Amino acid sequence: MFPVLAPAILALADGTVFEGVAIGSTGQTVGEVVFNTALTGYQEILTDPSYRQQIVTLTYPHIGNVGVNGEDIESGAVQAAGLIIKDLPQLHSNFRAGQSLGDYLRREGIVAIAGLDTRALTRRLREHGAQNGAIVALREGETLTDTVRAEAVAAARGAPSMAGLDLAQAVTTAQPYEWSETEWRLQREDGTRGYGRLAQPRFHVVAYDFGVKRNILRMLAERGCRVTVVPARTPAAEVLALRPDGVFLSNGPGDPEPCDYAIAAAATVIERGVPTFGICLGHQILALASGARTFKMKFGHHGANHPVKDLDTGRVSITSQNHGFAVDEASLPATLRATHVSLFDGTLQGIARTDRPAFGFQGHPEASPGPHDIAYLFDRFTALMAAAGK
Repeated sequence: MFPVLAPAILALADGTVFEGVAIGSTGQTVGEVVFNTALTGYQEILTDPSYRQQIVTLTYPHIGNVGVNGEDIESGAVQAAGLIIKDLPQLHSNFRAGQSLGDYLRREGIVAIAGLDTRALTRRLREHGAQNGAIVALREGETLTDTVRAEAVAAARGAPSMAGLDLAQAVTTAQPYEWSETEWRLQREDGTRGYGRLAQPRFHVVAYDFGVKRNILRMLAERGCRVTVVPARTPAAEVLALRPDGVFLSNGPGDPEPCDYAIAAAATVIERGVPTFGICLGHQILALASGARTFKMKFGHHGANHPVKDLDTGRVSITSQNHGFAVDEASLPATLRATHVSLFDGTLQGIARTDRPAFGFQGHPEASPGPHDIAYLFDRFTALMAAAGK
């Protein structure tokens, strides 16, 4: 017998209420409701620190059919504030699966809802913009009332705005640590499966952790980088004292503008001429450190099917995206040039300094499970470090 699921609701700040069933923990959660168009990778999405304080709507209708496993996580815990899906299959099947998505959500204490019209919700977010919401999951036997609905709407309206919110400090590491794990392989030359280990480092990279995804670190290690990960507020002087070949500015959640500590550190590192690479929030911090501006997008970019054009080569890559802020191309100073643009809406996707070995990319070139079209940016970073070391 399949379990009887308890009722749940999603309430938006504009007063709209969707009804469904609870598929995670009971209780209430609030956050900015965004939609993601990826067909796969729900486990990576849930554990991506860039989704901190966001409730993720997955537009693909069937989520959970391959379960979850202990390897495909991008951080130490689920980071999303909640999950919204259309349908949760009662059965899952995959040779790597360790448990069902529902069991995983309950174990992690995540409030989630299924059974609502995610197409209607996505249209509302697309037309009116991302907004705060609240999921309320009741216990079995409890019923929805007008009071519950009204309290959920009030909770959504009372949630803090993402604009002006520094969340990097909420997800960063407390202490520095070393990273040498490389990318996952189904089968290696020695017959083993899984993640590898960096044997012969070629470069030393110091990575600022603003909410770093583990696969970013793996892709750096795969290319010969011994990585030292440091907390978000680490002063530039401490990073430079480590004598890195390069500095990496990681992805992360929230508004980049309040991260004045990170902007100041990045400016110092870049001016010293240390090769620097920024992804997502790190890309925005690099831009702000160079004199550009950022802005809050209407509903952001969240998905794994976003076409991006490389302005230097004309190459078009399908990319993974997760951001609600962007760099204003009109604000670029003379020391910054545009390198990539979105073919969805023309927003800026990549920048490079014209006077220093530093560049950034808005999307996620490390996307796991994919796409992998734009992973060449990691090679560009190692090439900069190799050139600087000559």
